[in-house]
Amino acid sequence: MARHIPLAEAVSTFLKPGATAAFEGFTHLIPHAAAHEVIRQQIGDLTLVRMTPDLIYDQLIGMGLVKKLIFSYAGNPGVGLLRRLRDAVENGWPRPLEIEEHSHAAMANAYEAGAAGLPCAILRGYLGAELKDVNPNIRSVTCPFTGEELAAVPAIRPDVTFIHAQKADRKGNVLVEGIVGVQKEAVLAADKAIVTVEEVVDDLNAHPNACVLPHWTIDAICTVPGGAHPSYAHGHYARDNASYLAWDKIAADRDTFRAWMKDNVLEARPEVFAERIADLGVAS
Repeated sequence: MARHIPLAEAVSTFLKPGATAAFEGFTHLIPHAAAHEVIRQQIGDLTLVRMTPDLIYDQLIGMGLVKKLIFSYAGNPGVGLLRRLRDAVENGWPRPLEIEEHSHAAMANAYEAGAAGLPCAILRGYLGAELKDVNPNIRSVTCPFTGEELAAVPAIRPDVTFIHAQKADRKGNVLVEGIVGVQKEAVLAADKAIVTVEEVVDDLNAHPNACVLPHWTIDAICTVPGGAHPSYAHGHYARDNASYLAWDKIAADRDTFRAWMKDNVLEARPEVFAERIADLGVAS
């Protein structure tokens, strides 16, 4: 049953060192504020799961909080590398990082399997691909009905899933509008789910076929306007492309990265953040 509580309380209550956590959102509604709170609380030794790791995972990895990454594509969207992730893999800085790489299709199916309570996902995929040669969690099974050889991967069942959404009502139901990736499946697959929202309303006014997560699937709702920035929130603010471009230079140097994280995350000033969001305009 969802509770409306502050983000800091939700993170300290539900996320523990050594846990497996997913911060999901596909370009849109990426839960940056939640990840920044994890960094402020220095909750480490995490296994992170995400279909498309980008800036927030670069930051979590660069702050030394991650031991393993389960992912498909990883990069700074439209810009290039995740430099902190690469430094961790190639040089073990600030700590060695274990990686488990999958395709997008396998990750999506693994989340669905986790949401359904199944032990694994079975899919047509990886035929002719060599990724299975470096990932022992990509295996094969034979269909008992057709004899066809299919790929199998473990179900994804995070200890905690974090997502961002446009709104929640006072009962704890959550509405996600715009591009929806695997947020729904990631919530249903998790043991605990924390949702940051732009606003709390009396009535969701959900249109037919809208993605509504009922209150019994959520553990904590935290009102955090701008909680997806520099990602965007449909109907609230646009994507901050300048931040993605700037990140490439910020993350390229270890000392510059640490200084930026200190000023913008560890000692972030809410009034400056609010000004940045106000300048972005509405994303429709």
